[in-house]
Amino acid sequence: MQHDTLWNEAVAFTRAKSPASFEQWFSGVQFDGMTDGVVSLRARDEFVREWVDQHFLPTLVDFLRSQTGWSIQVAWCVGGDLDRPVALGNGQPALPVRPRAMMPDRPITPPRPTEGAHADFDGEGEAPPRSQRGNGSNGYANGSIKLDGRDARPAPPIEGLNPKYTFGNFVVGPSNQLAHAAAIAAAGGGGPRHNPLFLCGGTGLGKTHLVHAVAHRFRTERPSSRILYVSAEKFVNEFVQSLQEGRMNEFRARYRERCDLLLVDDIQFLASKTQTQEEFFHAFNALHQADKQIIVTSDKYPQQLEKMEERLVSRFSWGLVADIQGPELETRVAILRKKAQLEQIDLADEVVLFLAQTIRSNVRELEGTLIRLAAKSSLLGKQIDIDFARQELALTSNPRASEAGVDDIQRVVCHHFKLRTSDLLSKDRHKSIAFARHVAMYLCKQRLKCSFPELGRAFGNRDHTTVMSAVRKVEALRSSDPEVRAHLEALERKLGTTAD
Repeated sequence: MQHDTLWNEAVAFTRAKSPASFEQWFSGVQFDGMTDGVVSLRARDEFVREWVDQHFLPTLVDFLRSQTGWSIQVAWCVGGDLDRPVALGNGQPALPVRPRAMMPDRPITPPRPTEGAHADFDGEGEAPPRSQRGNGSNGYANGSIKLDGRDARPAPPIEGLNPKYTFGNFVVGPSNQLAHAAAIAAAGGGGPRHNPLFLCGGTGLGKTHLVHAVAHRFRTERPSSRILYVSAEKFVNEFVQSLQEGRMNEFRARYRERCDLLLVDDIQFLASKTQTQEEFFHAFNALHQADKQIIVTSDKYPQQLEKMEERLVSRFSWGLVADIQGPELETRVAILRKKAQLEQIDLADEVVLFLAQTIRSNVRELEGTLIRLAAKSSLLGKQIDIDFARQELALTSNPRASEAGVDDIQRVVCHHFKLRTSDLLSKDRHKSIAFARHVAMYLCKQRLKCSFPELGRAFGNRDHTTVMSAVRKVEALRSSDPEVRAHLEALERKLGTTAD
């Protein structure tokens, strides 16, 4: 089904729920296209966007999801002229959207990629209002591609990219929402563009997936763009080889001049490598001054990078630092379902829940466990039921694999109370932070049976008597305060059951 036809059907379905209200609010909304499950909308002002987002989009998105099976998402732009509002505001529906080819002043929606159901923003493409937001024009002006005056000739394939790492295959949850939105914007989608974009988080949480997704989307929108994706280790190796072979001019031109998008994985690998840091510093400056997008990933925040030059650390913080935490239970469930759908693995809901409750460390391990179960079930001719899953995980997991650690509990509590882990470990005594900290201490003590001194060290080197007081306080509140009890029960559901 064509995207515009699908959109028109979703509009008709949503309008039928409340025609008068729909006409009023959608006269201030314009449909700018849909690319592989991501709907681009423009609102007259922030008030319209907020109202439509809260009162109409759930119905509209549910319809689109039911028709496509995609993980539908919405990219909003606010402001600007609405030459094609969804409704006329006079009780009469607007004309259905026309095919994209008939609207040369708008970005043309590319055909759907073949590797699966992808969610991607209808990027900045050729539309000046989007391309001129954020930290510059992104190399676009007057509705045409402008890449340093070069001919728009197709560029060679981007080395090292995984074709499955697209926005559509990335499951969004509270733990990665900011990083995902920032990556979408960097690739040319809705929202302000931050340059550089610094993605940080532990192993296997999705940093590389997002980086690859940006490259795929960037190339789709700009076929002639010059995209460099390297690990920091590869950057070091190329630099050393260029020095040895006397090709530094070629190396510098590659990274400073012949690049429209630079993606560097695991920047922490540059630590202690003084000469390479110097070279990266100059490449960074050249690209940033030319308003070329730079995205860097790391397992630590910029300020935590040891043996990294201060001037580089400072530049990493110029744009946006977006961290990715471990996924909470609901996100882990969604990740498993998405992976099972892509790999055509038949998985019962109880198995999905069991795996999501058992594998908490990172996305990579979660997906790897699913693939391993599928391979063994195929080899043995057995169905992946709950008994099969329990048996296999018991054979391959360590004795505490299904039990959350202190870090896991701290992360889940932070997600629940919308705090950062650093808040729990800080000396901040604000009531909301102190309560969340006490709850986390209580859950750690109840579930992990840690000693009070151990927990004191895990919560910012606090005295063990502080932890004892916190645990006792939450224990008392659990039995006397319904609100506290509700918080604890919700957190325990997110943490899942421990192994027998």
